[in-house]
Amino acid sequence: MGLLLKLALRATVFQIAFWGLMLTAPLVGHTNDWTESELALMKSLTLGNSSSDILSPSNKFVTDERAATFGHQLFFDTRFSANGAVSCASCHEPKNLFIDGLPLATGGLATTDRKTMTIIGASASPWLFWDGRKDSLWSQALGPWENSVEHGGNRAQYARLIGKHYSVVYQSLFGPLPDLADLDRFPFDASPESKIPSEKFAWESMTPEDQDTISRIFANMGKAVEAYQRQFMPARSKFDIYVEKILDRSGAAPEETIFSQQEEDGLRLFLSEDKGRCIQCHNGPLFTNNEFHNTGVPPRKGRSPDRGRAEGVELVLTDEFNCLSRFSDADPQDCQALRFVKKKGPELEGAMRTPALRNIAQLGPFMHQGQFATLREVLLHYRDAPQSKLGHTELKPLDLNDRQLTSIESFLRTLDGGMTASEFLLEPPQLP
Repeated sequence: MGLLLKLALRATVFQIAFWGLMLTAPLVGHTNDWTESELALMKSLTLGNSSSDILSPSNKFVTDERAATFGHQLFFDTRFSANGAVSCASCHEPKNLFIDGLPLATGGLATTDRKTMTIIGASASPWLFWDGRKDSLWSQALGPWENSVEHGGNRAQYARLIGKHYSVVYQSLFGPLPDLADLDRFPFDASPESKIPSEKFAWESMTPEDQDTISRIFANMGKAVEAYQRQFMPARSKFDIYVEKILDRSGAAPEETIFSQQEEDGLRLFLSEDKGRCIQCHNGPLFTNNEFHNTGVPPRKGRSPDRGRAEGVELVLTDEFNCLSRFSDADPQDCQALRFVKKKGPELEGAMRTPALRNIAQLGPFMHQGQFATLREVLLHYRDAPQSKLGHTELKPLDLNDRQLTSIESFLRTLDGGMTASEFLLEPPQLP
């Protein structure tokens, strides 16, 4: 039995405020005339259609409960930062659906260029970050640790902290640690990614074997964090209950629903290929195709246009921790997404990853730099389809009036269901 399934059996479901009211509210009766193809499409969007055990071929520790416990500690440990005050939980706040609610994430040292994405359901995506510059959840975790405006530390520093505070659990999972107190081999501060000359020089002074040792400890930290993060998935929402009821032919009449007429109208527009056209990109159980699109979103005031996927694909192909790297546990044939990724093309310029829509009403502000404060602003942008400041937008204007936009927004709010998780996983653990 997979780790996710085990956890689900003892899970506590964190729901939005109206969830309890919805269960006891009277059903709204109105006629529905869904076609068989529409019903099949709606079913494909439900969480019941998703796998309970998502694989991560590049991380063989992903379902190890010891690794998940270790990752839980690392996620909250502020010692893994330059100033000793920043942890993963600083931006990915567990009690806030793992976001910080800011337009641009604020790291330990400065403000970043993009908005914090939730980690709920992130284990189902083949690409991480807005530009997809990482191809696994474990390699994604490594980036902020060495980013100069986020955690701001370096991998030699982190390896030493592992040896000092986590030696027993690390060695039980990943094998023996070297003598990290040997300063002739392992400097206090060293990293190939550092922007501090002394740290860069210290790294280049190490032997290739010792560099590999430090980088492998660093990679294993990410693999533990992935084992922790993959336990957070969206919980069933009002939408899932609605579809379940519509498809149930053995019980109440199919026209008896839990959606209001406005919510149902919004769903119809969402699914429509000639009206809302949302389904073209927002499909599957998490309402994302995990692809990259230029939708003409303007840069945040005072900032330059973001190249997005055009730059991200270059970074993931050269990433020392990608699926094909020596630190990956995958066979090359298991790295299909990376091996056959689209490497170039004008459509990549300014393109950003399609965000999942589960819990979307609670994840604002919206877009890659928090450009839009409300869902209404997002819908108005899609209706008007302005030209992109960089590259060419894929959008075409939508023939939708204000009432129809309100209906779509009402439907989107039915996707708010919170997440499934054991309560203790959201709390800071005891640290060694």
